[in-house]
Amino acid sequence: MDKIPFRYGTTVSNFAFTDRENERARLKSNLLSGVNTVLLAPRRWGKSSLVEKVMEDIKSTESKVRTIHLDMFSVGTEAEFLELFAREVIKASSNQWEEWMHSGKNFFKRLMPKLSVGNDPSNDFSISFDWQELQKHADEILNLPEIIGLEKGLHFVICLDEFQNLASFHGYDIFEKKMRAAWQRQKQVTYCLYGSKRHMMADIFNNPTKPFYRFGDLMLLPKIEAHKWEQFIIDGFERSGKKINPTIAQQIPARMRNHAWYVQQLAHYVWNHSAKEAGLTEFNAALQELIQANSPLYQKEIELLSATQVNLLRAVAKGETQLTSTEVMQNYYLGTPNNVIKNKRMFIETDFLEEAAGGYEFVDPAFELWFRKLFFRQDYLLQN
Repeated sequence: MDKIPFRYGTTVSNFAFTDRENERARLKSNLLSGVNTVLLAPRRWGKSSLVEKVMEDIKSTESKVRTIHLDMFSVGTEAEFLELFAREVIKASSNQWEEWMHSGKNFFKRLMPKLSVGNDPSNDFSISFDWQELQKHADEILNLPEIIGLEKGLHFVICLDEFQNLASFHGYDIFEKKMRAAWQRQKQVTYCLYGSKRHMMADIFNNPTKPFYRFGDLMLLPKIEAHKWEQFIIDGFERSGKKINPTIAQQIPARMRNHAWYVQQLAHYVWNHSAKEAGLTEFNAALQELIQANSPLYQKEIELLSATQVNLLRAVAKGETQLTSTEVMQNYYLGTPNNVIKNKRMFIETDFLEEAAGGYEFVDPAFELWFRKLFFRQDYLLQN
């Protein structure tokens, strides 16, 4: 059995997956009931882990449901997307490569696909199309899971990660309408769409002028509550044969403000620094390691900002809420009110800052600790 109880930098499942019972139940119910779902949350909050866990649940209990995961991060064109979509739908419809070839030839009426299978069919199966014909008949691919589902008595659950990246495609406005027109009528297919750029996703799905407006259930993923993190951390240490002081178990989610990625990362570092039991010394060493590990990235992010943008972050770190007041603008050298409004909008749209409790706070809790240490000499280590 794997002794490492905490995971970050990748999706987590099974023992490293914590809480999300309500969201997990809701998402699974949606996907099995034909309710398209859009997940909204800042990056690294556990969207991908949640989707992966629900897909595992579905695969283990539903023999007539086929799950497909498509990552849009490295897909750069409409043609690439359509070919990937077609290939994965065909592969999911059967576990026999002979049937893949049959499906590739028989489920298209106007398109003429080029199919090939290598020595390892699971990895070497490919499908391609003539681009001019693809532009004319993209709907054949977008409707492919519906057609196969009706023919074989299957239901498809298709999850698209980093969905907002499709907006970078040339001619996306037209393609967006094609996708919505095809997908909204399908009965054998349910879609789960999510991505790390929360504000782009919100604009795609919550803007009345966009084709995907009200495409499905909009799920706002909350943070996992502190007490659940604490028990998860204590259990993780015990499961691996170690112990952690309950106060330190409380401090891990507290310092990371319940941010899923960082709670897992800090918990792992504390666990790694501990021989048998984690206390104050191990916590401080782990927190120092976490901040140092991320410092090069934070330094690069700061270097890309203007002086007024850095000053606005300084004002937020000091708890200022009236950023366009004359006093605040003068004290922090924020420039004109228009500059403040523009910079504030940029930080919110890029998930650098978020509005909270009448003011603003950093989305990245580790960055905030690093920033406060750099600009205000505030020590982030725990004292006895």
